[in-house]
Amino acid sequence: MTSFGERRAGLIETAAADQLPAALSALTDSWLAESYATEAAECGLGGANGASTGVALVAVGGYGRSELCPGSDIDLLLLHDDVDTGNLADRLWYPIWDEKLKLGHAVRSMSGTLELAASDTDTATALADARHLAGDATLTARLIEGVQTDWRDNAAQRLDELHRSVSRRHSQSGEVAFLLEPDLKTGRGGLRDAHAIRWARLAGVELPAADTERLAEAYQTLLRSRVDLHRTTGLRSDVLSADDQDAVAERSGAVDADAFMADIARAGRIITFLSDQLWSTIARQSTALAAPDVDIAGLAVRDGELVIDGDPAADVVLVLHAAVQSARGGIPISRASLDKLAERQAQFPDPWPHGARALFVELLGCGHRAIDVIETLDYFDVWTRVLPEWAPNRNRPQRSRYHRFTVDRHLLEAVAEAARFTHRVARPDLLLMGALLHDIGKGYPGDHTQAGMRLAGPIAQRCGWRSTDADTLVRLVQHHLLLTDIATRRDLDDPLTVATVARAAQTQEFLELLAVMTEADCLATGPMAWGDWTANLVSALVEMTTEHLSGSDSTPSTHRRLLTTDVVDLMAAGETALRVDGNVLTVVAPDERGLFSRAAGVLALRGLDVLQADAYSSPAGMAVSSFRVVPPDTPVDWDRVTYDVRRSLRGHLALEARIAERARVYRRRRALSATQAATSVTFDAESATGATIVEVRTEDHIGVLYKVTRVLAEMGLDIRSAKIQTLANEVVDAFYVVGPDGPVIDEAHQREVELALRHILA
Repeated sequence: MTSFGERRAGLIETAAADQLPAALSALTDSWLAESYATEAAECGLGGANGASTGVALVAVGGYGRSELCPGSDIDLLLLHDDVDTGNLADRLWYPIWDEKLKLGHAVRSMSGTLELAASDTDTATALADARHLAGDATLTARLIEGVQTDWRDNAAQRLDELHRSVSRRHSQSGEVAFLLEPDLKTGRGGLRDAHAIRWARLAGVELPAADTERLAEAYQTLLRSRVDLHRTTGLRSDVLSADDQDAVAERSGAVDADAFMADIARAGRIITFLSDQLWSTIARQSTALAAPDVDIAGLAVRDGELVIDGDPAADVVLVLHAAVQSARGGIPISRASLDKLAERQAQFPDPWPHGARALFVELLGCGHRAIDVIETLDYFDVWTRVLPEWAPNRNRPQRSRYHRFTVDRHLLEAVAEAARFTHRVARPDLLLMGALLHDIGKGYPGDHTQAGMRLAGPIAQRCGWRSTDADTLVRLVQHHLLLTDIATRRDLDDPLTVATVARAAQTQEFLELLAVMTEADCLATGPMAWGDWTANLVSALVEMTTEHLSGSDSTPSTHRRLLTTDVVDLMAAGETALRVDGNVLTVVAPDERGLFSRAAGVLALRGLDVLQADAYSSPAGMAVSSFRVVPPDTPVDWDRVTYDVRRSLRGHLALEARIAERARVYRRRRALSATQAATSVTFDAESATGATIVEVRTEDHIGVLYKVTRVLAEMGLDIRSAKIQTLANEVVDAFYVVGPDGPVIDEAHQREVELALRHILA
């Protein structure tokens, strides 16, 4: 006879995702009912067919809703009416544990259960979904009736507790609609928010029929995805990580991961909107809200909501008046008004009516308060009547190691960050609009910067900016990655680096706008994009470019930061010396090929990631190499590091073998993307003074910097400086090198260097 475990495994493997929760629940029901009948009889508690009196087995929580996913807990309550249940609970629980299932269990009396539910929100919500499994059905019916009565009689208290619980969860789990790795269950707009709406309805709150239908469809999208996530990973986690999205999308039958994640985002937006609207309505009903003055024709505030009395078809700008008032005052636009906008709002003409641009900029300047307003308008498909180019970016995921958010939310977050910095620029309007448009090309085919440039000019002119301002916005889109790319991948001591940025900026005013927009963009992207290291490098680059543009260029000569007085003294001594200053290791030694590589190898061996490296060889035959490492979580044993560097320089350390061994036993931190980073090698002899830039992109692994620099040394290249970046599972390293015949590496030599690098990194 096939065991329960075998039947369960077969069902998980073969059932359709939309049918599995109910089917898995039904299978578990029959197994537990059979087990209960047998065990209750053994304990002297069973009647005919296990219909014992005074004892019942009750499914609660997700199991009570008949929504078991492969990784779900089996939540059970052994309920009794002050009856001695003996060892029945143990006899029921142990077979479940033997099946390696996660069990949530309790044994309680009827009175104790209702008392606990009255004081504990989690218990009250779990029991709200109670369902009879076996035993005394009348006992379960009494429990369900008692719980429902409590929800009705204590509706205000229940709703308040539930709302506070929802708010706490939102602050911890992020948003399903906009995070690139959403939590399908506990995120804002996730399954738990739909459950909260369900529980609120027990307290008498109702949704319109159309909203109930939309909620059910969105809920099923997330529930199916949760099923496929559990089946794909074999884990209980509800976080849809980038590692798993391709495989889960394939299992779900989606066209690709992007389409799959867009469906997730759409479902999350629906649940978020309906949840927010429900709690906002409850709050307005329970709190007397002061109505701020609104003196704009066609708008009014009633019962704490902004009401549009005018006709959006006749006055297209009315929607912007409403949006500004909503964002400024924190007043939600009424549902009836949103429905009116969805039905009546006309497309904005080309050009926009007088005053529309000023209102648009004012809305963007409301910062984070504008995000919910704009997303609400977008939910009702109104925002795209103001800005049609927005549509391809809606719900668009980003397969990026940097980004946290979908494209649309990232753009709004960038605007909100820029709004905090408007006092730092002469043209806040261009800053805010540049932030809104900088990535708008991501929803279009081809390179997103080129696509964005094509869009930005017509948008700006349609909004009413003059042609020179439109050109500025196009250039902001064109160069929105310039400062971070240059600062983190090029030698700031090289005069050509600053000249490159100055040539792109042209004016101090544009550089000012670009610098602030870059910071806003990076802050909106995520913590990997804007740390102290990046911020300091960008700040230094902007300062040096400012001096260059003003004609008072005092850019330090190449290697000046290396050749401090004490380092010069060490080089003059002609002996090997090592110095540690914070997280910077400086090595001074007689110049010989491979010096840089061996020091880099020791750092890899000791688990230290290099952020930046510089090297210099003197005419007197001495060399200095400097390595800035990522500040680790635990203190660095620099004595051990310097000891190993000295051993490696003497040839007394088997670096390659030791690094290979470390790579075998050390599991690299889990990459954000399961997609393996491809290896590329490029050469640039025009952007550096007296050197050729070799840029290497490849998969991150133990000792990659050691391998690359060893190959460069073996190919006769001296490293003058290096910029090292690690982006999750990818490294982007730029080396300023000089060859045996001078700073320019000829094409034949380049081909051989690339061949050697690809071979060692394969």
